[in-house]
Amino acid sequence: MPIKIPSDLPAYDVLDREGVMVMSEGRAAHQDIRPLQIGLLNLMPKKIQTETQFARLIGATPLQIDLTLIRMSEHQSKTTSAEHMEAFYQPFEEVKHRKFDGLIITGAPIEHLPFDEVTYWDELCEVFDWTQTHVQSTFGVCWGGMAMINYFHGVQKHMLPHKAFGCFRHKNLDPASPYLRGFSDDFVIPVSRWTEMKQDEIDAAPGLKTLLGSDEVGPCLVEDKGHRALYNFNHFEYDSGTLKEEYDRDVEAGVKINVPGHYYPDNDPSRTPLNRWRSHAHLLYGNWINEIYQQTPFDLDEIGR
Repeated sequence: MPIKIPSDLPAYDVLDREGVMVMSEGRAAHQDIRPLQIGLLNLMPKKIQTETQFARLIGATPLQIDLTLIRMSEHQSKTTSAEHMEAFYQPFEEVKHRKFDGLIITGAPIEHLPFDEVTYWDELCEVFDWTQTHVQSTFGVCWGGMAMINYFHGVQKHMLPHKAFGCFRHKNLDPASPYLRGFSDDFVIPVSRWTEMKQDEIDAAPGLKTLLGSDEVGPCLVEDKGHRALYNFNHFEYDSGTLKEEYDRDVEAGVKINVPGHYYPDNDPSRTPLNRWRSHAHLLYGNWINEIYQQTPFDLDEIGR
């Protein structure tokens, strides 16, 4: 089954060309089925790129998905056109009366700031509390995951001496987890962050279980059953060229940046990088959607009760 998104959203044509099953609102209205209601709270600056990446992953499952794009109510994007934001995004203030089967909270390029110095932190805390009564399962990604685990458990983020940047090998720490069905024992995941969460601090917080981790860059995926949430500190959703775009941007701006590790063939930035994480990205988000489908009430009003 396909993902339902507006036919004039830029992601629609991109995904349609890739063979991802997408459906217009008109076609979806003729199907006698309740689609899963998934929200994407997009905090990334390149919103069109990010919404396409996540729509690609959650649109590859056998279930019909109704995707709602959400933004912070007061924060105005400086890198995405006002026309796009007005046409496709709803402020949190206008959707908080709704119930959702799932919610993805993306990362944001504000790792250097303490959480309480983020301009929209108070509203984001309201979102975190709201998920406990209005969302069946929440998926925090990169900074979004760090913010959630800090809010609910007090786990701190720590600045790194240099950016964790590249494709790093990770271990499957819980092969029996339903979120890791089909996962290899060892695989690579794109990483792009200046901060880390420490495994011993996660272990000290009750109710948390680390599912994926790396000897080089630490914990990656943490399950929080008590808050019906997953915290993922890395970037399964990245396109093949996303790390290259970040590297080229920093080089052009004169920012000191290391070549993304284990990414380019022979570590040569002049060569085309290969995608070695796509299958696990689809597995993770497909498993998440499947778990939501198995657990969510058919009546949306029952979520949170």
